[in-house]
Amino acid sequence: MNAFVLAAGFGTRLQPMTDKTPKPLVPVLNVPSICYTLYLLKKAGIRKAIINIHHHPDCIRRFFEQHDFGSLEIVLSEEKIILGTGGGLKKCEQLLEGEDFLLINSDIISDIDLTLLIASHRRSGMGGTLALYETPLAGEIGQVGVRNGQVLDFRNMRNTGLLSSFIYTGTAVLSPSIFRHLREEFSSIVDTGFTGLIDHEGLGFYEHRGLWLDIGTLQNFYQANLDDNLRILQLEPQMKSRIGMWPHLVSGHASVSPDASVDRSVLGEGCSIGPGAVVDHSVLLPGTIVQRNSIIRDSIAGPGWIIKP
Repeated sequence: MNAFVLAAGFGTRLQPMTDKTPKPLVPVLNVPSICYTLYLLKKAGIRKAIINIHHHPDCIRRFFEQHDFGSLEIVLSEEKIILGTGGGLKKCEQLLEGEDFLLINSDIISDIDLTLLIASHRRSGMGGTLALYETPLAGEIGQVGVRNGQVLDFRNMRNTGLLSSFIYTGTAVLSPSIFRHLREEFSSIVDTGFTGLIDHEGLGFYEHRGLWLDIGTLQNFYQANLDDNLRILQLEPQMKSRIGMWPHLVSGHASVSPDASVDRSVLGEGCSIGPGAVVDHSVLLPGTIVQRNSIIRDSIAGPGWIIKP
């Protein structure tokens, strides 16, 4: 089975991190966020990942030129004009070879078992199967309306009145029939593809009950790195063996002065913490320099900037 990875977004909600870095390469615990997705694909035995790109495409190309994912073939689909989740997928219809495929976001951290999701889809006989996650925040994030084992609505956009505590995880298995409902221009897969499947081939769901985090906002990114990081750090052994990258708090290529204080923080590659400096409960992105006697607390910092999420 092949996979389509959504990675073309601008990452506007993550600015200023994404001003010079594409969202898929924003690091979570010193691992580019897209690598958590590629790890899941490789663990499930996926043979090819087609990744759509648009924002800072050259950065993403360089990354894949420098990193080998072995048996997982990487194919990049650049969108000169961004096409959205629907149009971007439609553009790659031929690359997906007329078979069922995985659709997955590049900005989620999860331990979802993709083999179980695939098996659930195959048993259903429907046109697609979405992985859903139960959370008390569903009303804020976006409720998925379900009934009798099927997805029938999103945020009540179809006026079904169906409410639930489920959200869409950004992970799905889809049949080629979805392409009948997609448009070649800029469009949302929810408004076109998923709605088309609901009306014609059926759209099922699989409930994921493990780790799932969306790092698409500054607050979520901050929490994933610091307050919710234990479950991510536990992925280390499997990620190390499968993709050669793994989550860790302090890069081996960061330097910390002996009389500096670093506590409850993440330090990226090339970070330098000067004498007398204090870094507390903060995320320092690669290349961040903390000058002598400076204090960074409860913040995200990059080269030349500091923000409180």
